[in-house]
Amino acid sequence: MAPSFYAEEPMLMSTQTLGILVGGGPAPGINGVIASATIEAVNSGLRVIGIYDGYHHLAKGETSYVTELRIEDVSRIHATGGSILRTSRTNPAKDDATLQKCIGALRSLGIRYLMAIGGDDTTYGATRIAEATAGGIGVATVPKTIDNDLPLPDNAPTFGFETARSVGTGIIESLMEDARTTVRWYLVVSMGRKSGALALGMCKAAGATLAVIPEEFPDAELDLQVVVDTIVGAIVKRVANNHGYGVAIVAEGIAERLSAEKLAALENVARDAYGHVRLADVPIGTVLRDAVRKSLDDIGVTATIVTKDIGYELRCAKPVPFDVEYTRTLGYGAVRYLLNGGSGALIALSGGRVVPVHLSELQDPDTGRVRVRMVDVTTESYEVARNYMIRLEPEDLQEPRLSQVAGHTNLTPAQFRERFARVARAV
Repeated sequence: MAPSFYAEEPMLMSTQTLGILVGGGPAPGINGVIASATIEAVNSGLRVIGIYDGYHHLAKGETSYVTELRIEDVSRIHATGGSILRTSRTNPAKDDATLQKCIGALRSLGIRYLMAIGGDDTTYGATRIAEATAGGIGVATVPKTIDNDLPLPDNAPTFGFETARSVGTGIIESLMEDARTTVRWYLVVSMGRKSGALALGMCKAAGATLAVIPEEFPDAELDLQVVVDTIVGAIVKRVANNHGYGVAIVAEGIAERLSAEKLAALENVARDAYGHVRLADVPIGTVLRDAVRKSLDDIGVTATIVTKDIGYELRCAKPVPFDVEYTRTLGYGAVRYLLNGGSGALIALSGGRVVPVHLSELQDPDTGRVRVRMVDVTTESYEVARNYMIRLEPEDLQEPRLSQVAGHTNLTPAQFRERFARVARAV
């Protein structure tokens, strides 16, 4: 299918119309949702309009960037990556004027139902449209994010996560072999704005040396040196075990937890339409690499450190069968929910059944935004991952192990214990 950027004929109003758009970052499985929703809607007598670039054009009141979707157009796209409708991070509810332009454009297109595929920000915008139209436009959102950070029922993964973890694990495994072959360390920065789920999942699946995620640090503001010392401690422990190589995975959400002073030092950091720091523009890998190198030099340890960002390689990957199956049910469920009179809910699955989750169940009462699901570091799932990592543990700071590890540095055992005491802790 090669859809036009523009509507090629006037919109017909005799048949009710479903509009489909995609917001936020890409995630494997988007096309599966579009396909199944289109098929179910057409089979139910609806006309389907695909809206390009999320809310971007609608927020300007523009109605030209659309295309009609038919079953023959989408029947084989479910196994492909990317989004045939593209995507954007435009906020349709940044102010009342923008919201009204968006609603006006939807009404001009004859949209009776709207399915928005996206994460927490897209869900928030869609919910505002549902509220403002008071049922005039039925709205359903389908959650997607490779970050796996939406609070879905039964702790279900967000679609796209399983594919991202699978593809990312393959990359990590290759880096682990390269690290062993060339005797170096890779410092991998993984996508994950708030949650460390993707970083931890890739580490656990690949058997990487260690992962460092924001959830491990309880303080609101994160001391970057604690992250540095965690990695340095792992490197020293590996050296003490006669291994001068490894792969450390750091969730990019670490950057959002830095102190105001640290972020201010990173000049001209951009923000997106929702006010979030553009983590892709924060050189967290370079900052960490340089800090780790300096700390190693200070304690007399030599190691080659190479940075690698992993994220964009994952977002438009061909979905694994789990996400193909998952998204086909979600798209179908969203259409059935709308046709049964529902509006304003996020579509999730629980026990194989479609479950509409309303905003009130997802909201953070303090911010009014969708809650972020963080990694629960009290679970056995995290405990297994943590216990299989190479990190300094309390017993490494006790004799005789202390002298053995400290002996590979220029620190005395007492100095080593003092330096690394705060990062050597039990799970």
